[in-house]
Amino acid sequence: MYDTDGLLYMHFLSENDQNSLVTLFDKYRDGLTLFIYGIVQNSDEAEELMMDTFAILVSGTARYKEKDDASFKTWLYAIAKKQALLYLRKRKIRFIFSNNDVLCNLEADSSCQPVARLLKNESDALLYRAMEKIDSGYRQALYLLYFEGMKPEQISLIIKKNIKQTYNLLARGKESLRAMYERMGKTCNLLAT
Repeated sequence: MYDTDGLLYMHFLSENDQNSLVTLFDKYRDGLTLFIYGIVQNSDEAEELMMDTFAILVSGTARYKEKDDASFKTWLYAIAKKQALLYLRKRKIRFIFSNNDVLCNLEADSSCQPVARLLKNESDALLYRAMEKIDSGYRQALYLLYFEGMKPEQISLIIKKNIKQTYNLLARGKESLRAMYERMGKTCNLLAT
């Protein structure tokens, strides 16, 4: 498996090429911020944790090695998830979800522009609204599947579950999402995949 982003990162480390880092930052910042937001539920903290994730890349403290079963993107999202969970543990925040429409708050929140850019079409926004209301484990796996286009094998590496557990988690998550859509009075074509 040839991973150009991995090679770009290795080039940044070996040659201190700032353009390589800028390219990676521009490519991943919005999706990474949205992924982290799904965990921490705070747009300012999500942005900060995304920056912390890139700080780890710059410092070289996390070692990336090209592997056949894990891409650079998988490795990067695993670091971001670890940072988000560390943030939650430090602040002893528990995932408590209210019935408030988080996306409406996001649209009014000018500090969360990456979210607005990523959810530019109505179907993505509707999907994200529905995902906000399901279990956090399902939400993380489905986010990686639908918004980041990752395969279940890659998702299993990020969420640290075996492939069978990941397929089961995705199936249960899709069922939960389908039920949420029904409660919202909507149908979704994505759930057939």
